[in-house]
Amino acid sequence: MEQPRALFISKIGIILATAGSAVGLGNIWRFPYETGQNGGAAFIFIYLICILFLGIPAMLCELLIGRNARANATRAYGKGTWRLVGYVGVFTGFIIMGFYCVVAGWTMQYVYAAIVGQMHGDTTYFQQYFTEFSTHPYRPVVWLILFMLLTHFVIINGVQKGIERASKILMPVLFLLLLLLMTCSLSLPDAWKGVEFLLKPDFSSVTGETFLDAIGQTFFSLSTGMAALCTYASYFGNHVNLTKSAFQVAAIDTLVAILSGLVIFPAAFSVGVSPDAGPSLIFITLPNVFEQAFSMVPGVGYVVSILFFLLLALAALTSVISMHETPTAFVSEEFHVERKKAAWIVTILAIIMGTLCSLSLGAVPSLKLIGKSLFDFFDFLSANVLLTLGGLLTCIYVGWVMPRRQVFDQMTNWGTLSNRYYSHFILIAKYICPLGIFMIFLHQFGWI
Repeated sequence: MEQPRALFISKIGIILATAGSAVGLGNIWRFPYETGQNGGAAFIFIYLICILFLGIPAMLCELLIGRNARANATRAYGKGTWRLVGYVGVFTGFIIMGFYCVVAGWTMQYVYAAIVGQMHGDTTYFQQYFTEFSTHPYRPVVWLILFMLLTHFVIINGVQKGIERASKILMPVLFLLLLLLMTCSLSLPDAWKGVEFLLKPDFSSVTGETFLDAIGQTFFSLSTGMAALCTYASYFGNHVNLTKSAFQVAAIDTLVAILSGLVIFPAAFSVGVSPDAGPSLIFITLPNVFEQAFSMVPGVGYVVSILFFLLLALAALTSVISMHETPTAFVSEEFHVERKKAAWIVTILAIIMGTLCSLSLGAVPSLKLIGKSLFDFFDFLSANVLLTLGGLLTCIYVGWVMPRRQVFDQMTNWGTLSNRYYSHFILIAKYICPLGIFMIFLHQFGWI
């Protein structure tokens, strides 16, 4: 006999847990360099439009599928062929966790390195430091194991005492760290140049590429297409306003991204570093930026570095918790395995996969698929194919397959809430979201 399904018990817990699923390294790492490479505020303006007309509707699709089913992601899409969408989502979340925990381990190493005073030197030093650490045969593996065990501890404590309780602690701490770091950055000489870059639009730099990058960042940032939101929504009570929740989560997610920009760009402009440094921005460029920017006041750069990498580690943790919960719920419900055992199965498999991904970056270079390291292959497969495919099929399912009565009931809480957004949502889910996501898919393979 199956146990009654656990539910989140508070409104703030629902919002913070769901926002924690969305908020991650994509906000603090990917968003700033995408903004830097696409002209600053003009990109943010387009990004906000994409959030409103594509991101929130796509998120709402996952939320209403999850609560309607009250089950893990594979059961949420019903029977027959469409159930494969759920399997794709679970698989996508798992493989993302496999390489994401490697990067999460890096953030923990950098917290340690900042504490013991190793974050001193020029750009060449930080380049060498990152290369030596990331390609080391066992040091990154130790950190990713520690990170996964920390995630495991949250998961085994269940939905209310684990995920919800952790979210109520981690998300406020994350915001506090962001505000502290932003205050430090804004106090630097010439910080206003970074603020102007972030907030003053220059539409002359906008191209078709800018729009496609903004759409891609929208789905990457909100964690749509990997069944995490669908799984979390299965723990929502009938009183939860799904439309309002989607807007609130998107607002928190976007706020974190913009605040991250207000941490990074003022500091970068203060020392004359280009804001379009790309993926190396976090682990190579920024440690040097913080050291230079805060060198005038002894000890400040030391504290800022610790706080920044602690921020990254917390953001990674809130995301990986949701990635872990998705396959844990799947294993527990589909194979009738007790939750703690299911969590151990997922944790061990993720550690094995993460270890292989880490080793493929240098220690065992022969670990490759289609000419890419395992780390790069799984990154490419998930971001360029599976997330896009999952988001596309989810929107098509809601727009064209899911019974209209079920969609209406979920959006209006069985007729007790206003339905003024309902008709607009159906139009977006049927046509606009699938078209936007399909454009991303074509762009990622260089077909447009």
